[in-house]
Amino acid sequence: MTLTTTAVLVPLLPFLGAVAGLLLGRRSPGFVRPLAVLPTLAAAALAIAVAVEQGGGPSTDVATQLTPTGSIPIDLALHIDGFAALLAVLVGCVATCVQIYSTGYLRDDPRYPSYAALVSLFTSAMMLVVYTGDLMMLLVGWEVMGICSYFLVGHYWETEAARAASLKAFLVTKLGDVPFLFGIFALAADTGTFRITGILGSVARDGLDHPTLIALLLLAGVAGKSAQFPLHTWLPDAMAGPTPVSALIHAATMVAAGVYVVARLLPVFAASAAAMVVLAVMAAVTMVGSGLAALAQDDIKRVLAYSTVGQLGYMTGALAVGDRGAAVFHLIAHGAFKALLFLGAGVIIHAAGTNSLAAMSRMSGLSRRVPDAFWTMTVALLALAAIPPFAGFFSKEAVLGAAEHAATGDVHGIPGAAGWTVLISGLLTALLTAAYATRLWLLAFRGKGAEAPDHGPQPIVMNAVLWVLFLPTAALGLAAPFLPDWFDGRSLTPTLTTSVLGTGIALVGGLVTYGAWRHTTALAARFPLGAVVATPDVTPAVAEETAIDTHAPAYGDIAAAPDPADPGRLLLGRLHRHAAVGFHLDAVYSALFVRPVRGAATLVRFLDREVVDTYVRGAGAAPRWLGAAVRRAQTGNVQTYLGALLAGSLVLAVAAVLVATGTGA
Repeated sequence: MTLTTTAVLVPLLPFLGAVAGLLLGRRSPGFVRPLAVLPTLAAAALAIAVAVEQGGGPSTDVATQLTPTGSIPIDLALHIDGFAALLAVLVGCVATCVQIYSTGYLRDDPRYPSYAALVSLFTSAMMLVVYTGDLMMLLVGWEVMGICSYFLVGHYWETEAARAASLKAFLVTKLGDVPFLFGIFALAADTGTFRITGILGSVARDGLDHPTLIALLLLAGVAGKSAQFPLHTWLPDAMAGPTPVSALIHAATMVAAGVYVVARLLPVFAASAAAMVVLAVMAAVTMVGSGLAALAQDDIKRVLAYSTVGQLGYMTGALAVGDRGAAVFHLIAHGAFKALLFLGAGVIIHAAGTNSLAAMSRMSGLSRRVPDAFWTMTVALLALAAIPPFAGFFSKEAVLGAAEHAATGDVHGIPGAAGWTVLISGLLTALLTAAYATRLWLLAFRGKGAEAPDHGPQPIVMNAVLWVLFLPTAALGLAAPFLPDWFDGRSLTPTLTTSVLGTGIALVGGLVTYGAWRHTTALAARFPLGAVVATPDVTPAVAEETAIDTHAPAYGDIAAAPDPADPGRLLLGRLHRHAAVGFHLDAVYSALFVRPVRGAATLVRFLDREVVDTYVRGAGAAPRWLGAAVRRAQTGNVQTYLGALLAGSLVLAVAAVLVATGTGA
């Protein structure tokens, strides 16, 4: 097969698998798992074949017009370069791991057929976004992912938390998609094409008439899809979905799409210095804020969710300083170790038989009961904290190195302020990342909570997937010297300054957290009733969310008995209660948007019922009353009719006389 044919099959196979799964899932249950796994596995194999054939050579561009539009044409276009080839491999491999893992994790779920089909459709949509060379076709995959996330996050729709989380994810991302759509239209109107190559050529040749406006409109959609401040609040709540879905969303689809689009269209953003500064500030606030929030969460999946928000901030920070190679490299490395972390958390949850053990304050003895998850997650947390020689060290240092170059003025067209903003916030986030990664490991694997009953061994496929993802987590960083040819030619080798600073700060964060844990553990031993515990921060809503995966009762007592040995409370102090609820952004949005909209809706309902309906009812009542009066006059008595006729004639005669008298006068 040619490269073009192979590339077309990559998104097509999961799509066909999804259609077949939806049609045959109920009627032929025996075909569900093969239809879930085999098309996705084949797509991953073909994506690897495309990457091998494409290599670091010139991009492959093939297009055919979809339909004449009368103005700007829409094309079925492929655009495959090093970025697209490697990211497609990530998407295919992670999606395959998720599908295989789900056969064990959701083996008794009655809605597994629809779940598996939606995961395949999700994968196909992301592959379309990666490979397409036309922005309108990209928008199709972009929106299909949005609707898939709505159904998958709300998989356990019996619970209020899942329904609310799916609706929130859909609405918040749509809030960004509206300006994103207008940004695409404005960009096409400015350049005369939806083709990505044509747009980039026009920007390089003629520039843009409104670069800042276009960049900010596109950036709104990216902030929603990739969960960047201020549209990031949907991602932690999306943990109400099944854990494998969380791994897919956080590692290879949905949130990766926004970063990829900015990387693909980076010259459009770089045409506006103001847009690059906005991107840098957005990344900085996202990184630091999510790091603080992660340090205050008790639910293991919410810690990982805020971690994803922060790591995406690193990627957008790299883009803000003009280095899309570093951004995509970190995107790929992060996809490997974050998928491993989420699927490892799923093993922990599955071992307990209830998602209540997602609360780290309740965990105990897990290193003995789930040794595969313990060892693989330990390495993944080291990669997350950017400790050498694991993948996260190389990719994160590439971001910090790019920020250092921009801060010193070595990158043409990038404001120095953007470089300094990303560099300083990136180093601070390295400290916070190491702190919450260490805290997660200590509470999850060395915690002193009540040990839950053992629910037997884990399905082999779940543990096997962890070890498959362990390999890129441990060794992907070694590929850094060979990747520049796949990207823009820039070196991804860590620089000495940022390597020393980043690693040193990470070690400080880990050691300080460990010291705080030892201190709080000693205090908890002296005061077993929890005298050193601050005001609990886990709300009943959060507690309910953690009972989603297996329909277990929510652990309502967790708010009353938080872990007294939690180092996060000691490290954050009074900031802890604010960080635990995401710095009240949801409350702010409720006050600014939700309540006014509900108030306006209440007013409209009042006007509709009490004003508009009153006139409508009155318009109907008047003829009804007139009809009733006329009906009463129809007695059927001839004498009555004659009397009325004579009385009427008399009245008319008197009236005529009066009129005549008045006229004569």
